[in-house]
Amino acid sequence: MPLIPEEPQIHESAQGPRATPASGRTAPTPRPVPGPRPAAPARPGRPGPRPVPAQRTTREPATPEPGPSTPSATPQIQLIPASAEGALDAAEEAVDLLLESGRGPGDVLVITTGAPHPWAAHELSFGEAAYWAQHDAGDDVFYADASVVSRATARSVVVVAVNGGADTTVATALPLALARAGALLIVCGDPEQINSVLGAGV
Repeated sequence: MPLIPEEPQIHESAQGPRATPASGRTAPTPRPVPGPRPAAPARPGRPGPRPVPAQRTTREPATPEPGPSTPSATPQIQLIPASAEGALDAAEEAVDLLLESGRGPGDVLVITTGAPHPWAAHELSFGEAAYWAQHDAGDDVFYADASVVSRATARSVVVVAVNGGADTTVATALPLALARAGALLIVCGDPEQINSVLGAGV
């Protein structure tokens, strides 16, 4: 009764590096074991959070603009009808859409003609110097009252919430806002009042 110790070893070498079950049955061809997956190729248009190039569409060929008096330098105006009570909410929604579409927070200035925006009221509680320092930093949406618009510098987009205030305040704030809007002026308020201030040609 000689023992045959070679049998398991022959069995193993015949099947490759993996041992077969102890029953001695030959296993079917082993399935390939999945190894580490290669990294998926980057999807085009997904890597960055902001698709900025799509925002800058010009109707004219890219030529240097001679000056602010040319029609190409006039910002686009968008009117969002809203009551005085709802103008601030409409302005907030407009800001959210701007940021979601790729605008940087520092590109946006929000002006109120009535009660100040809660952010502005909060920041002014720390003093005017700290408030205007945030404006000068230019890295976030800035909220200003119509009475101080003349002190604000130009930004790509200006959003005006006509949330009250005297007609003279609105009549003063809208042209100043238009002058500070580099690409787009969004006005949230009563269309008749806004059109009478900005003019029929707008």
